[in-house]
Amino acid sequence: MSARGGPMGGGRPGGNVPSWVGDGARPAQRGLLRRLVPYFRPYLWRTLATLGLMLVVTAAGLSVPALAQIGIDHGIQDKDKTVLAIVVGLFVVAGAVGWIAGLGQSYLASWVGERVLLDLREDTFRHLMDLELGYHERTPTGRSVSRLTSDIEALLQLVTDGVTSLVVNGLTLVGVVVILFLYDWRLALIAFVIFPPLALATAAFRVYSARRYRRVRERVADVLATLQESLSGIRVVQGFGRQESTSRRLAEANERYQQANYSTVRLSGLFFPGVEAMAGVATVVILYFGSQMVLDDALTVGVMVAFIGYLSSFFDPIQQLSQLYNTFQSAMAALEKILGVLETEPRLDDTPDAVDLPPIRGDIVLESVTFGYGDEPVIHDVDLSIAAGETLALVGPTGAGKSTIAKLIARFYDPDDGRVLVDGHDLRHVRQASLRGQMAVVPQEGHLFAGTLRDNVSFGRPDADDDDVRTALSAVGADFVDGLPDGLDTELSERGADLSAGQRQLVAFARALLTDPRVLVLDEATSSIDLRTEGRIEQVLAELMQGRTSVVIAHRLSTIVRADRIAVVDDGRIVEYGTHDQLIGVPGGRYARLYGAWLATAA
Repeated sequence: MSARGGPMGGGRPGGNVPSWVGDGARPAQRGLLRRLVPYFRPYLWRTLATLGLMLVVTAAGLSVPALAQIGIDHGIQDKDKTVLAIVVGLFVVAGAVGWIAGLGQSYLASWVGERVLLDLREDTFRHLMDLELGYHERTPTGRSVSRLTSDIEALLQLVTDGVTSLVVNGLTLVGVVVILFLYDWRLALIAFVIFPPLALATAAFRVYSARRYRRVRERVADVLATLQESLSGIRVVQGFGRQESTSRRLAEANERYQQANYSTVRLSGLFFPGVEAMAGVATVVILYFGSQMVLDDALTVGVMVAFIGYLSSFFDPIQQLSQLYNTFQSAMAALEKILGVLETEPRLDDTPDAVDLPPIRGDIVLESVTFGYGDEPVIHDVDLSIAAGETLALVGPTGAGKSTIAKLIARFYDPDDGRVLVDGHDLRHVRQASLRGQMAVVPQEGHLFAGTLRDNVSFGRPDADDDDVRTALSAVGADFVDGLPDGLDTELSERGADLSAGQRQLVAFARALLTDPRVLVLDEATSSIDLRTEGRIEQVLAELMQGRTSVVIAHRLSTIVRADRIAVVDDGRIVEYGTHDQLIGVPGGRYARLYGAWLATAA
């Protein structure tokens, strides 16, 4: 067994995250919406029907000023009651058609939008589940929750009301411009004198609002991350009496979010009244010049009335689209964050040439393995061999690298340099599912999910029947199950909070044992077990480890001395290796000193 220092090769674990993912970075917005288009394809016909109804709504709205012009010029001016009756009837028809089409459009837009976001949320969650452990260790849980909740909700208004508003108001705007020039190109040009300052104001609003809405999304994620961290650590918070300081921390995060929100409100408060003021100026100008043309018989009263009506229809869409821009910017900032997750490539994704790992014996070999979570290596050029069916105990001081070696064996990470082999197969070239199906990992804290006790025990083997579940629970000494109100059907709360720490760990043992793994990794798995229960667990584990390859990280002497081999890890290197008897016989050795310290503590 050797430990040789050497340069670390390969990329860093963080290298799979796009450079623009994070609080301060962002990608170019070009193409963001294009990434959303595939989610509409399964609902193509409903989407096309929605667009068709939008055309009908737009046409119905644009017909109103034209009908008013006909009624005035050819009905009132010519005193033709028949024309007036027809115009009134067409008004009613246009209103009814627009109302019915609007109902259908709203229903279909909401139906499609809800399903698109449901698919997006499910894809994002599935992708999060596929990302390697390192991603989740780097990324606060609250930030990932924010991607699936507040960011998805920010897109809801855009893909339902927002898209409808964009299409209807966009078509209205184009239609009004064409109609105004068809009525009178001179008045149209006069009206559009106001357009350059309007365009400049809109461009400035676009630039500044984009930055501020992005900041809002970041601050929302900060609030959610602070909430999640504080609530998940509530026992520590209350245990140290830090409720007040923790509340202040959340208040500070809320204050930053509020200030970011206020900045968008102030910007909108300047822009939208400005648009209304420009619309008022344009209307006054048209009234003046239009009246002069009517008096000169160059324009009819009906045309001027229709012109003013269409001019109002010109500025209304601009205001609506400008207000939509608020929604758009908020949604784009959220979409950036969501795409940041979807575009994060799993470092442990199966390679194209990956093969299924056949039923394994359990031979494990680490060849010159070097690995680091950041810029500095944690494991230095480690060589290690574990024979099939052998139990290896990893011991050493805290931070020595024991858990990291176990994570590499379980392929939660790939080494930066060197190889991890199982039965001669490089784990980089096997499908993860085929490895996970033959391996069980029991961490220090047995995490339980909300649901029944049966569901938690059979989590790794959903097809297990009640007899299998009871056998596994009995094997680990989980006698407390008989005292639960509903036995296996007892509903557990989130994280199994209604069970003691030791009971949760027993359930975690049963969950692992039920899968009948060929390789078993125990990472401080007996730390929550009391001494009486530990004795029984040790007996069960000793029997279960027979014929299985087991990697055990423990500080308890009883667990270590039963191992076939012991590896002493210090500063990322294996400094001693052998059986308990071999290592205890090394005068002044690391293991001998640790063993002496354990005996002194036990005494």
